[in-house]
Amino acid sequence: MTESCNDPELSKPYVDVRRPGTMTDKASGVSVSFTYVHGGFSGTNARFSFYFPTAEKYKDRFFQTTYPTIGVEDAAPGCPEIGTSTCSVVFALSSGAYVVSTNNAGGVPAGGPLAAYRTNAAAAKYSRLIAKEIYKTDARPRGYLYGASGGAYQTVGSMENTSGVWDGAVPMVFGVPNAIPNFMASQLLALRVLRDKLPQIADAVAPGGSGDPYAGLNAEQRNTLREVTRLGFPLRAWWQYATLNGGGFWAVEGAVRSIDPSYVEDFWSKPGYEGKESSVQAARVRQDTTVKNNGEGNELVLGLEPSKDLLNGDLIIVDGPKAGQSVVITGIEGNKVKVVNASGITSGTAVRLDNSWAIALEYYSRHQVPTPHEYGWDQYVKRDGAPLYPQRGVIIGPILNASSAGSVASGRFHGKMIMAESVLDVSAYPWSADWYRQQALGALGDLSGSFRLWYMDNADHGPDIAGYSAGVAFEHSAHAADHIVSYLGEVQQALLDLDAWVAQGIAPPESTNYRIDAENQVRLEPDAELRRGIQPVVTLAAGKTSNLSSHPIAVVKKGRDVIFWAKAQTPPSAGKIVKVEWDFEGDGRFTSQAVSIGRQFAFEEVHRFVRPGTYFPVVRVTAQREGDANTSFGLVQNLTSMRVTVR
Repeated sequence: MTESCNDPELSKPYVDVRRPGTMTDKASGVSVSFTYVHGGFSGTNARFSFYFPTAEKYKDRFFQTTYPTIGVEDAAPGCPEIGTSTCSVVFALSSGAYVVSTNNAGGVPAGGPLAAYRTNAAAAKYSRLIAKEIYKTDARPRGYLYGASGGAYQTVGSMENTSGVWDGAVPMVFGVPNAIPNFMASQLLALRVLRDKLPQIADAVAPGGSGDPYAGLNAEQRNTLREVTRLGFPLRAWWQYATLNGGGFWAVEGAVRSIDPSYVEDFWSKPGYEGKESSVQAARVRQDTTVKNNGEGNELVLGLEPSKDLLNGDLIIVDGPKAGQSVVITGIEGNKVKVVNASGITSGTAVRLDNSWAIALEYYSRHQVPTPHEYGWDQYVKRDGAPLYPQRGVIIGPILNASSAGSVASGRFHGKMIMAESVLDVSAYPWSADWYRQQALGALGDLSGSFRLWYMDNADHGPDIAGYSAGVAFEHSAHAADHIVSYLGEVQQALLDLDAWVAQGIAPPESTNYRIDAENQVRLEPDAELRRGIQPVVTLAAGKTSNLSSHPIAVVKKGRDVIFWAKAQTPPSAGKIVKVEWDFEGDGRFTSQAVSIGRQFAFEEVHRFVRPGTYFPVVRVTAQREGDANTSFGLVQNLTSMRVTVR
């Protein structure tokens, strides 16, 4: 698809709402004025929303998100407002870009063929006509598409299946075509098999830990941890084991059942499958009970207290009008379970609780080896390339990739691209971005003028830390802010850098230097000058001298002042450090330290611990391209920690 062609099914755009508006981002306090335009394409479910900045702000560009889709009803009755976030809108408008957002023709993948790139492309092209009318100019608006996770699938698919519609794109936390459901399912496998060992595993890979997460594990546990690690789960990400749940597994496992319905029976009955192993059989749980009554929302109160191993299993309806149907169990508390949809399940209904599908899918990646096999799937083949385990007749991941993106990622994109990936991503394993870079190299050759890959250390799958709940890890409460930084500032800067690249020929900072080790873990250079990308690097030590190469552990006495030494530096062309914050007690509450804005500097702080125990003090630094300490946008963070034993 090109900018000049017309999509025959999306050829009749209309506008049903047009009005002025204002918006304030609560986090930053920044307010913007805009013209809001809503409409769609006649004869389809495709809808769009545009937010145009005032004429004095406008800089001939637009930013377009692939996710989220339709959110809430707008103030005008019956007018669906496309659910892009307030922060994204305020950033774009403040940057002189208008916002384009669509409903992906009603949802992904339920919207059918229009839900891939076509609705987004049609809306992008039509937005240029509205912009021409509003701003009274013939200048072509430059357009940039971005999206995370499934939105990254869409972003990449859009750039591979169109030319000239968008000038550049920022896919975030991209997953390989075979990621779904295998990455999610492998996480669940580790959570079950390693359940009692996860605290010590997390402690071993924490700062100052033993460094040996395999110590004290039995054979099954060691093999499981090694398997999931080699598939790509970041070892350092086990700090959050208490709140991990397979991510969106329940939202995609239904596709596996539909496409490969015989898998569960084969798993439990045929040779070569894990269902024949005694330890796997022991994990299988089937319980019969009745529904006593309905709780709040999709909660059901049962006649017994289900096994915790039934999480992500099935609640199968045995009698009544819905007999034979099942729903996935998403939560268990006492004799209460939460399910995906409790509609029509009434008091007195006989049900069977069964985790047969859930257990079987935990091993699905072994039976889904792609051709050619990639990175984490190397462990599932023999030296001659033959698979170690029985293979299913269909590889499901690429089907789901194509249903979202319009095609399976090939690396043959058009325009310019900055891919943003997180080193501690527990859902789209970090090596996925390197896989795409290799595909693009093979398809396009020299990428220096069109592609960047920026890795963010200490960043996860979610764009911010707000979604993390506190849980017990190590010997103190684990707070997301002490482990994870947001990648939103990186994405904002990437969009601005893309436009400078397209409009002015100013090349963005170089790709991050990294390597993929033998266990498919992404390793970054320890020095900012060598690491590159745009994230600052920070190191931390404690003691009488600022020996920042020392082991990240210290033993101190309570009531004594402890000197903490830190050093921070930004990569070349990445900006300046504008903020330094400390959390000594590990409670998620940071205090700022006054700093002189610059590319690199060393600094110190003093803290006194009044109670014995083990602490993980954290220092967090923030960089900004222009060195603007007062802006709320383009803030790129990193953090580091160490272990302090107080006696």
